[in-house]
Amino acid sequence: MSSRALQGSVILSALILLRAVTGLSGDGRAIWSKNPNFSPVNASQLFLYDTFPANFLWGVGTGAFQVEGSWTKDGKGPSIWDRFIHTHLPHVSSTNGSSDSYLFLEKDLSALDFIGVSFYQFSISWTRLFPDGIVGVANAKGLQYYNTLLDALVLRNIEPIVTLYHWDLPLALQEKSGGWKNESMVDIFNDYATYCFQTFGDRVKYWITIHNPYLVAWHGYGTGMHAPGEKGNLAAVYTVGHNLIKAHSKVWHNYNRNFRPHQKGWLSITLGSHWIEPNRSDNMLDVLKCQQSMVSVLGWFASPIHGDGDYPEVMKEKLLSFLPAFSEEEKKEVRSTADFFAFSFGPNNFKPLNTMAKMGQNVSLNLRQVLNWIKLEYGNPRIFIAENGWFTDSYVKTEDTTAIYMMKNFLNQVLQAIRFDEIRVFGYTAWSLLDGFEWQDAYTTRRGLFYVDFNSKQKERKPKSSAHYYKQIIQENGFTFKESTPDMQGQFPCDFSWGITESVLKPESMASSPQFTDPHLYVWNATGSRLLHRVEGVKLKTRPAQCTDFVTIKKQFEMLARMRVTHYRFALDWASVLPTGNLSSVNHQVLRYYRCVLSEGLKLSISPMVTLYYPTHAHLGLPAPLLQAGGWLHPATATAFRDYAELCFQELGDLVKLWITINEPNRLSDVYNRTSNDTYQAAHHLLIAHALAWRLYDRQYRPSQRGAVSLSLHSDWAEPANPYVDSHWKAAERFLQFEIAWFADPLFKTGDYPTAMREYIASKNRRGLSGSALPRFTESQRRLVKGAADFCALNHFTTRFVMHEPQRGSRHDSDRDVQFLQDITRLSSPSRLAVTPWGERRLLRWIHKNYGDVDIYITANGIDDQALESDQLRKYYLEKYVQEALKAYLIDKVNIKGYYAFKLTEEKSKPRFGFFTSDFKAKSSVQFYNKLISNNGFPAANSRPACSQIQRNTDCVACSFLLQKKPLIFFACCFFSTLVLLLSISIFHRQKRRKFWKAKNLQNIPLKKGHKRVLS
Repeated sequence: MSSRALQGSVILSALILLRAVTGLSGDGRAIWSKNPNFSPVNASQLFLYDTFPANFLWGVGTGAFQVEGSWTKDGKGPSIWDRFIHTHLPHVSSTNGSSDSYLFLEKDLSALDFIGVSFYQFSISWTRLFPDGIVGVANAKGLQYYNTLLDALVLRNIEPIVTLYHWDLPLALQEKSGGWKNESMVDIFNDYATYCFQTFGDRVKYWITIHNPYLVAWHGYGTGMHAPGEKGNLAAVYTVGHNLIKAHSKVWHNYNRNFRPHQKGWLSITLGSHWIEPNRSDNMLDVLKCQQSMVSVLGWFASPIHGDGDYPEVMKEKLLSFLPAFSEEEKKEVRSTADFFAFSFGPNNFKPLNTMAKMGQNVSLNLRQVLNWIKLEYGNPRIFIAENGWFTDSYVKTEDTTAIYMMKNFLNQVLQAIRFDEIRVFGYTAWSLLDGFEWQDAYTTRRGLFYVDFNSKQKERKPKSSAHYYKQIIQENGFTFKESTPDMQGQFPCDFSWGITESVLKPESMASSPQFTDPHLYVWNATGSRLLHRVEGVKLKTRPAQCTDFVTIKKQFEMLARMRVTHYRFALDWASVLPTGNLSSVNHQVLRYYRCVLSEGLKLSISPMVTLYYPTHAHLGLPAPLLQAGGWLHPATATAFRDYAELCFQELGDLVKLWITINEPNRLSDVYNRTSNDTYQAAHHLLIAHALAWRLYDRQYRPSQRGAVSLSLHSDWAEPANPYVDSHWKAAERFLQFEIAWFADPLFKTGDYPTAMREYIASKNRRGLSGSALPRFTESQRRLVKGAADFCALNHFTTRFVMHEPQRGSRHDSDRDVQFLQDITRLSSPSRLAVTPWGERRLLRWIHKNYGDVDIYITANGIDDQALESDQLRKYYLEKYVQEALKAYLIDKVNIKGYYAFKLTEEKSKPRFGFFTSDFKAKSSVQFYNKLISNNGFPAANSRPACSQIQRNTDCVACSFLLQKKPLIFFACCFFSTLVLLLSISIFHRQKRRKFWKAKNLQNIPLKKGHKRVLS
C-alpha cells in the first residue's frame, strides 16, 4: 500500500470514529429497550393485513442526472457528476446511455399511468435551466421540457413533487467558488429556488430543497465516493453540511414569506439515514452506541431543522475544532424550517459498509424502528417517505423477485408504524421509476420498477414484477388477506384421530426395574464399602416380568396421559429387531419391549400408529449387513424389508390398526445423492419394498387384524415466489411433482412415476443438461405398486416459495430446476420454517384433486420453538394449522381422518420441536393441545359435545392423575392398611386386658355364705 493510500485510509478511519462519537438528544434511546416477555406472535409484530389511511399518497421518484441523459444536448451545462464520471469512473463513458427521459418523456408518463400513482417525485437539473448555475435567462429547451412534464402530470391528476437539488451541482460553481464549501452558495441556491417557485409554483404543491444532504457532505467531501470526489478534509465535510442547512433554511423562509400565501404549498428537505440495532438490548453501552450512530447521521441535519435549531450537544463537544457554530440568530432562522419530515431509507445510506458508523453494532433494515426513532426524537412530525427501495444486480431484467419481497417488507413496516405506533406517515415514494445511473455503482445495479435496456435506441420501459406488485398495492391501498378464508367454528368427525408423533423409540435391552425379577439374594455392606454383594447358592422366588418394569415406557405414557391424545405414532428400530438384517437372528427382547409399549398404550385407550422404518439424514437406520451390501441401492433390501415387516405383523399386528411402512422415502435423496440415478434407484427399491409389505399384509394379515397400511411422505406445499412470472408457477407445480407425486402417483394412480416428471427429465437430457433416468417398472411391478396404500399419510411443516432456476448436472435437486426463496415478511421459527398455515389447506386440496377421495392423515405437523416453558409460537402454529385442516374438512370436503402433532419430546442439541423438554418437563402447548382435543376442533360457544369420545377424553383426567401419582397412591394405601391393622390389634388387646382385670377384681369381692366362686 502506498503512503498516500495509507494516509487516506487513516483519515477515513478518523472520519468514521469522529462522526460516530456524537451526542444524545430526545428520547430516541427508548426504541431499543426490549420486553423480555414479549411474545413472538404478538399481533403488532406479525405481518399486518390492513389498508393505509384514506388519501395516502402513493408515488415513485427519479433523479434528473440518473434518468434524463442528453447531458450536452440542447444547451445543458456540465455538472460535477459529469466531471466525476470522467475522473473517477473510467469504465463509464458517459450518461448518454441512461434512460433518456429527456427524449422519451411520453414513455415515462405511460409508465406512471401503468402503476396508477398519485404523485411523481422528480428533480430539476440545475444545469439544464442555467448551464453555469447563475440565474439569468433560462435555457429555453430545458424550460420547455419541465413545463411539458408538469402540464402532463396535472392533466393526469398526478401530483408533482419537485426536488430542487439532487446532487448535480453546476460544474462552473464548483470550479469558481469551491461549490458547497463556499457560503456564497446559500444565496446562489436561493436565487435558483426563487426562479423555480416563480416559474413552476402554480403547478407544484410539494417542494424538496435538497435530497439527502448527509450523502452530499459525507461522500462528496469525506470519503470522495461522490462528486466532487474530495476526501480527507473533516473541516470541509462539516462546512458543507453547515452551508446546506443554511441554504435550505433561506429557501424555506423565502417560500414561506413570498410564495406560500398564494401558491399554498409545502416545503421540506429530504434527510436520509441507516438503522442500527444493539448487540445486546439490555446493555446500556450498546444502546448508547446505537443512539450515537443515528445522531451522527440523521441527527446532524434533523436536530437543527426539526429540533432546537442547533447541533446535538455532544456533537459540538467532540467536533469543536471542525463543526461551524450557529449564532443565536441563525438558530432561530434554521429551527422549524420544514413543513413535514421528508425521509430517505435506501441502499445509498448503507453502503459501503466500511464508511458507516456502526460502532460495533448491527446494521438493520427495520424501517418501522427508524420511524419510531424519528417520532421520539422530533415530536411525532408528519412524515413523507421520499425514497425507499432496494437494488438488484445489473443482469436482472423484469423478473426482480427479491425486490418484491423487499418492497413488501418495507411497506408493511410503514403500515405497522401507522396502525400500531400512531406515526403520521402520509406518503410513500418507491424508488425508482426507471433503471438509471446509480451514482458510484454506475450501471452495475438497477433500482427501477421499469427495466430499460441502456444499449437500445428506443429505451422501452418494460414493467418489472415489482411494478406489477406496487400497482396492486396502490389499487388495494394496502394488503388484503387473500391467502386464506377467516377462521371458522366447527368440529372434526367423532372418529377423528388426535395424535402425537415420536421418532424412533429406542428399546431397552432389559427391564430397568430388576428388583422384582432378579432371583438372587444380596447382602449390603452397610459399614464398609456400602456395596451389595451377591450371596452365592441362594435363589429366591420372583414374580413374572411386567411391562411396567421398563422405566422408559412409564415415562412415555406419563407424558402421553398428560397429552390426552387418542393416538400415538412411533417408529420401531429395524436394526435392533433384526441385527443381521434377516430372520436368522430375531431379538425377541426388543419385540417384547415394543409389545409392552403397545399394550400399555391400549390400557390408556391410546391407539398406536407404528412406523416400521424411520430413516433420517444422520442415521439411515438399516441393519449393518444390509447397509454394507449397498443399502437401498441393492434390490435385496426390499425383500429383507418385507421379511422384517412380516415379523412385525406377526408379533405386534393384533395390537396395531395403523401401520406406516417407511417414513419420508422422498427425502432419502439427502443420503443417496452421489448422482440422481442413485437417488431414483434407491427410491424405486423403497417403493417396491413398501408394496411388498402392503401386499403381504393385505393377503395374510388384514382379514384377521383389520388394519391399514401406507407410507408417509414429506409434503411441504410450494408457492411461486413471484406470482407475476409464469415460470415460477410452473416451478411450484414441478416441485410438487418431484416431491410428492414421485411416490403418490405410482401408489394412488398409475403404478408409474408422474408423466410430468419423466418428460421434464427427458427434456433436460435432450438438451445435454442432465444424465438422469427414472427407472422403469416392469408390468408385474406396476401391478404390485398400484393401489398399494390404504390412506395418504402426509408430514407437513411449512410452505416453500420457489422460483425457476435452470441448473446443470445429474443430481435429483438439479433435475427440478427449482430455487427456494425465504420470505422475510413471514413469521418464522429459529430453524427458519415459515409459519404459513394456509399452505396446509392448499396441499390437502391438491391431494384431493389429484388422487380423489382418499383418506388422509396428517402424520407429522409441528414447529421448533426456543421457549422451554411458554412456547407461544408452537401454540399459535397449532391453532392456525388445525384451523386450516378443519376448513379443508368442512369446506373442501377433504376426507381428513387424523392430525398428529410433531413431536412428543425434544432432542438435545437439535431444534426444539417437542411438547416436552429432553428432561420430560411439559411446556404450555401441552395444555393448549389438550383443549383442541377435548373440543374436537373449534366448537361454537355453548355448543354441546357431539361425540361420546370427547366425554371419554374428559373423564380421563382422573386416569391421568392416577397414573402420575401411582407410587404415592400405593404408599398411601399401604400406610392406611398398616394403620388399620395396628388400630385393630390395639383395640383387641385393650378389650382382652379389660376382661382380665374385670375377672381379677371379681375374685376380691367377698361372697355370701353358701355361694361358690365360678371361674371362667
